[in-house]
Amino acid sequence: MAELLVADPGMLIQARESRGLRQNEVAQAMSKHLGMTVSQAYVSKAEAGRVSVSGERLEAFSTALGYPVAVLCDAPDEEGVGVGLIHHRKRASLGAPALRRIHNQLKFGRRQTAPLLAAAGDQQHRFRRHELAEDESPEEIAQLVRREWSLGDGPIPDVVAVLEGAGAVVLIRDLGTRELDAVSAWPSEGIPLFLVNVAASTDRARFSLAHELGHVIMHHVPGGTTAQEKQADMFASEFLMPARSIREQLRQGVDVNRLMQLKPRWGTSMAALARRALDVNALSDWQYRNLAVELSMLGYKTREPVSLEPESASMIFDVVQVLVRDRGATVEELAATVGLFPDEFQQLYLAPPSHGRLRGAARRGER
Repeated sequence: MAELLVADPGMLIQARESRGLRQNEVAQAMSKHLGMTVSQAYVSKAEAGRVSVSGERLEAFSTALGYPVAVLCDAPDEEGVGVGLIHHRKRASLGAPALRRIHNQLKFGRRQTAPLLAAAGDQQHRFRRHELAEDESPEEIAQLVRREWSLGDGPIPDVVAVLEGAGAVVLIRDLGTRELDAVSAWPSEGIPLFLVNVAASTDRARFSLAHELGHVIMHHVPGGTTAQEKQADMFASEFLMPARSIREQLRQGVDVNRLMQLKPRWGTSMAALARRALDVNALSDWQYRNLAVELSMLGYKTREPVSLEPESASMIFDVVQVLVRDRGATVEELAATVGLFPDEFQQLYLAPPSHGRLRGAARRGER
């Protein structure tokens, strides 16, 4: 006799929140599927474990949430969210629903990509944690990571390629907000995962990815919010713009035109370059404040000039191609493996990388 499938209350919550849905919206979608009224109170009771969900009601939940029945009956992911999301500087303005959506998008990203990597036998990475000692600076850790990954001292043409080359998973997704450019998580047993907002301009996304890299390398356990955010920014600045390489270029003079020249070379925003000039003593505090005011008056605080080429995330796409082409896996089989319906699996994991590219990244290889 077949075992009766019953939804896990915690998974119902994670699935709903990953879609950015409210309980009443789930109830409305279930009502449409069943042809009868399902109340918001019923959805609330189901998520609280006060009613058992199976049969037609389980199928209705599956339709409303966009996940196969088997996923809704599985145990939820209890792994904590990354430090960067817990302490992100935009956390207050994002609001709780958006934070929960992004939190659960991270969890489902792990759930979906881990079996693909396992099937391909590709679960190695070169990330090492470097907890900050009292006598160490974030800049020293950034220099260490660059040495470990053989990045030299010059500009990094492609941040996504560097992260993927070190074995991380990078996914470009709609995070449903413009207040957050990237988040990360490194589960206790697993591969580092970086989630990038498709709405982010690439100079911002590149810096945010480097910022998140600082978090996963230095901050395994959450600490002081302000301190960890500042440390991650210091790491990102040195990782993308090493002082020993950029100092002389900035000391040649820093104004708006010079920032426009340097932006495509280093792949960072003009604002980040101006801040870096202050950090390496190429600008005084007074000069930096005046330059920041000028950038704001020109409208560059919200939209900077200079056309830059995109970066793309390709590792998971390549893994899926190997599984389909060389292992004979079908889209339906892979979709079932990761817990998606075939149409969404095809959209997320079989679209060529150019369809999910970051917008406006630095020109590759420009020196």
